[in-house]
Amino acid sequence: MAISCEISFKEKANLFSFEYLKCIRFIEGVDSDDYILTKKLYSKLITASHLLEDFLDFHGAKNNREWVFYRELSAAMRHLALAGYSQKHILNRIGFYELKNTHRFKLESTDTLLMIQDSLKLAAPVILAEAGKLGIEIPSFGYDVRFFPGIMTGEQLEHNIDDLDDRDRRQQNLTSIASEFLDLIKNFEPFSFYERYDSQTIRQLVPAKVNEVGIRRFEMLLHNLQSSFDSYVIHGGFFHGNRKLKQLRSHFSIVFHILQVMGRLLHFYERHLHDVEYKDMYKTVSESLSGIIDPDLLLDRAINYCLFYAWQFLSAGKEITLEVLNEYIDRSSIFVGIPKERGFHSRPSLLVAKIVQHYGGEVTMRVGEDSFDASSVLDMQWAGGKIKKEDVEQVEFTGDSRALADLEVLARVNYGEDSMGKGVPLPPELSYLR
Repeated sequence: MAISCEISFKEKANLFSFEYLKCIRFIEGVDSDDYILTKKLYSKLITASHLLEDFLDFHGAKNNREWVFYRELSAAMRHLALAGYSQKHILNRIGFYELKNTHRFKLESTDTLLMIQDSLKLAAPVILAEAGKLGIEIPSFGYDVRFFPGIMTGEQLEHNIDDLDDRDRRQQNLTSIASEFLDLIKNFEPFSFYERYDSQTIRQLVPAKVNEVGIRRFEMLLHNLQSSFDSYVIHGGFFHGNRKLKQLRSHFSIVFHILQVMGRLLHFYERHLHDVEYKDMYKTVSESLSGIIDPDLLLDRAINYCLFYAWQFLSAGKEITLEVLNEYIDRSSIFVGIPKERGFHSRPSLLVAKIVQHYGGEVTMRVGEDSFDASSVLDMQWAGGKIKKEDVEQVEFTGDSRALADLEVLARVNYGEDSMGKGVPLPPELSYLR
């Protein structure tokens, strides 16, 4: 199908560049180190650069020697602006999150935002020069500073909509959200570290072990948790309502926004700066971008700020999550037999502990007058010694009814082993134990 239009590519390039270059002009004109770019500026730059990038891609700029650098610059500005928007959001919201020990985090958050802002300022004159080379009309001046106010004022609207304290309505959703968050924390733990990495180590990590795809997966999981929480648990804001539940939301919300920043920085590095096998022209463009934006500085913020604090806040959120979970879980009790022949040795104890850990709620096993933590393999084996010594034939599990239902299933297959102590296939309901 033929594509025709009365307006030429060059004319449209001017039209689609106008608002983008007005933003660039504004950024270039920021001459005070005290001025912090606002969310409104980032939002405008995101939209304008995205439209320009789409326009250039539609016309094949990625495969054109004259236009590819201008196209890559627009993509670079979009991803830096997306990172800047999320980072500015973190700084705007940190005071509302009720998180502990955030002084150093606030300082590093400001440093990271300034790194993004400085990167945009360094790129601005290069973009204007490239536009001039292509014959694109450059606006004579940028937007007025009044066009980009900050979002904060000294006022708050009256709180006159209360959260419904409907425990039954939120219980099932909340226990599911808390369990999923605990599972996410466990899966994120391989990324944990406690001392900052040097640039050489970071280059070994990215993208081999830490990359945009992996981080975006966790970002999406956290987004889903936050969305479920806001839809089915609490609809209100930060100032009123159940404080413990809002503290729980704070922990996965702050990490979600940190990973948004990290994902954009990693995308920028992997797509535009990382040394991969491209055509010579693309390598030239990558080298030019590296000359504007320091890859090591960008990676330092992605790893030593984003990844570091993502884990700090996730691990700190585990305690409040367990508190909320154990407050809202449906509790019950069951009586089941002990593993035949060999009792609670390593395999049965491990499977019981894994079931309890899978759901995250408290479960205890009572043997006579004594109680044991069913999530602990060691405790289960201590209980096994008592059971064998006292010739006990039945025990009571109490706690999270979800875990108890699966423990009943496990008990029906003699805790996953035959009379000789060899493993047997587990029922489909327990497939997560494999």
